[in-house]
Amino acid sequence: MYDYDLLVVGSANADLVIGVERRPGPGETVLGSDLAVHPGGKGGNQAVAAARLGARTALLARVGDDAHGRLLLDAQRAAGVDTAGVLRGGAPTGVALITVDPSGDNSIVVSPGANARLSPRDVRDAADLLRSARVVSAQLEIPLETVAEVVRTTAPGTRFVLNPSPPVELPAGILAACDPLILNEHEARVVLEGPAGGERTDGERTGDGRTDGERTGGGPVGDDPREWARALLALGPRSVVITLGARGALVADGVTTELVEPVRVRAVDTTGAGDAFTAALAWRLGTGAGLADAARYAARVGAAAVTREGAQASFPTAAEVAALGGAVREVGGR
Repeated sequence: MYDYDLLVVGSANADLVIGVERRPGPGETVLGSDLAVHPGGKGGNQAVAAARLGARTALLARVGDDAHGRLLLDAQRAAGVDTAGVLRGGAPTGVALITVDPSGDNSIVVSPGANARLSPRDVRDAADLLRSARVVSAQLEIPLETVAEVVRTTAPGTRFVLNPSPPVELPAGILAACDPLILNEHEARVVLEGPAGGERTDGERTGDGRTDGERTGGGPVGDDPREWARALLALGPRSVVITLGARGALVADGVTTELVEPVRVRAVDTTGAGDAFTAALAWRLGTGAGLADAARYAARVGAAAVTREGAQASFPTAAEVAALGGAVREVGGR
């Protein structure tokens, strides 16, 4: 019996958000809206999104012993997330500087702060927490070596989900554990090609004969997401989900490949929508849903999130997702 449907291991940031008519160019200053401060971070976002949907959720993260850290802990608890795994101190709480334009698109710069101090030892110390979760989800706003320790510590039978954001080239040992690897188009290209198309460096030898840091693919990829999915699967993950914005999402597991249609809504703010999608998909997989069905549900969750401003404040409840699904069926005839 698992104590948690989902354990999120990742970042917790204070989001400092400013609305702008357009983003500044090099050396340029533009005026924006009043500053708004919201709880965020990819890990914190995913935990809140899952808890809002009704999942029994816990968070393993690190925040500073400061006002931003208290804000983040209060937000997690208010959403129903178990924060026993949230560590405090070591550095200031991480901060994300976010600009949002009138179309709802955002640009983000992250100062990791305490997130960069979430260590492999912290993961080992939380081994009991990892073993009590049906699904473990991680991202890359924490050190890559910490994510690797999550993979090593997660119990057999627990599903591991990774969103490689911000994207880096991933070691084969992490890739092999992903079920699924969830990426957007930019992240897929970085994982496949590297930031500049370079080769991976040697690392620890894995059980399949490759080094832990060795590239298994490489070279430029085309514009067909199905080609990306095949190339990503060749790197070792058990399944892949590629989010395609207005075109929906592509899911692949080595046996089948399926396009999940988008949910049409008027976007107000896309901040956190990918985190809501990932959390919903991870939770639904843990309930026994198939990959495509879980992605369809996650698409509705992500669509609901973009219709409201902010990250965690925009995340829907299960009832709100069900209402959106009904509205989509009425409009689309499905």
